[in-house]
Amino acid sequence: MTGSTRSSYSPSAARSGGRPASAAGRSGGRPSSSGGRRGGGAPGGRRHGSGQGEFALPVGSPALPAVEAFEELEMPSQLLSTLLRQGVTAPFPIQAATLPNSLAGRDVLGRGRTGSGKTIAFGLALLARTAGRRAEPGRPLALVLVPTRELAQQVTEALTPYAHAVRLQMATVVGGMPIRRQAHLLHRGAEIVVATPGRLKDLVERGDCRLDEVSVTVLDEADQMADMGFLPQVTELLEQVEQDGQTMLFSATLDRNVDRLVRRFLKDPVTHSVDPSTATVSTMEHHLLHVQNHDKDTAIAHIASRAGGVIMFTDTKDSADRLVESLLANGVLAAALHGGKSQPQRTRTLEQFRAGEVTALIATNVAARGIHIDGLDLVVNIDPPTDHKDYLHRGGRTARAGESGTVVTLVLPKQRRGTARMMASAGITPNSVAVRSGDAELTRITGACVPTGVPVAAPEPVVERPRRRPYGASGARGHAGYPARGTRSGQPASRSGRPARAAAPRRGGPAA
Repeated sequence: MTGSTRSSYSPSAARSGGRPASAAGRSGGRPSSSGGRRGGGAPGGRRHGSGQGEFALPVGSPALPAVEAFEELEMPSQLLSTLLRQGVTAPFPIQAATLPNSLAGRDVLGRGRTGSGKTIAFGLALLARTAGRRAEPGRPLALVLVPTRELAQQVTEALTPYAHAVRLQMATVVGGMPIRRQAHLLHRGAEIVVATPGRLKDLVERGDCRLDEVSVTVLDEADQMADMGFLPQVTELLEQVEQDGQTMLFSATLDRNVDRLVRRFLKDPVTHSVDPSTATVSTMEHHLLHVQNHDKDTAIAHIASRAGGVIMFTDTKDSADRLVESLLANGVLAAALHGGKSQPQRTRTLEQFRAGEVTALIATNVAARGIHIDGLDLVVNIDPPTDHKDYLHRGGRTARAGESGTVVTLVLPKQRRGTARMMASAGITPNSVAVRSGDAELTRITGACVPTGVPVAAPEPVVERPRRRPYGASGARGHAGYPARGTRSGQPASRSGRPARAAAPRRGGPAA
């Protein structure tokens, strides 16, 4: 595929109604930054549009009309049955709008806020158009590129039941895991590959993967890939896929970094902007809680002791680890999630948080995208982010799929001016109040309560055991503990090297 054959879009001046909102999280890439950070305020602690920062969406051939039910779509019956088993009874707006066109093989440029259902939107089309085909060793038929390991895992888990239904094998290839195991999965003939750009590039250069048979390519969260410096790698990979294949680009925002990909690799794309990137999330509240230095740690402990889970964001790995130790000493079941943890540990920590074994997840920006927790109603910025994109995507962990949620930012006196600028850039005027630990207002907003003060033990860490089977060993589980190709289980390898469980309906749902 070349740039000349994949582009029919000529950019024009940025239109109103959108601004970038991507996180600057990291997963083994070299970061780069982008501009376009202007904004304004609106009353009521709600988010609103500011009219800056995004490129003009291309105008192409008319799109097919949206559908009201999945049954109206021409998809394999196995996919429709799986939707019902997963409890997905009606399409979300971005699914209803894009699926008629993506199933017809058209390139799609889709924008929808986090939690709006983009994964199922592109996943059903990708699987339906690949069903019935079989991949040769090391030559996948469809590719999903994502910026982070966590998002790769979420996409894989969300799509595994559907891939299993149409007997397609998936493989997840990301950094931080043994590359030989991932190469082995590809050699077994995976039809669908979900990958971060850096690791996939490594596998291609090693000769373990060829992309010339890839006929359906998805770029998920393309704006974050651009922010993280992945554009050269993404471009190099897209140049290797089938020249006349289908490309779908889905993102929460479409800023001008993404413009380069759209111009070069999407041909006459159908454009769907279901949610502008600054669309009001009417079920999300934003609060600035002004605290004093001497009382901040106590206020954090009170918030973390609330009934129900909470994600708390800090700036550094060290501060996350220190806070976990403090909270455990105060009786709060807490765990850290950051880039200093191995991928099996990060995966296990998320499982414990989802199961309620951990109630306070202390995270860096590694958790700002690609993590979906059902019912999470509170996100706390312990350290106010300096980048408004980080704020928007941290907050996007709550109020997903129409649920309600609250985003709280703790602000010290010296942080007030910088936080005000950041919120203005995000297009948000929050509710602002001074609080102290034990205040009724702190309890009303966050559900804070006094911790027990009885130390609790941290959840047991993941024990990363060495691989016991050499490659080439036989058995019902296949090589190195992976499912045998003949079983067609469709289950990807987990971060520990064992087959991952299919995503439970409550984890993905229609908003995956």
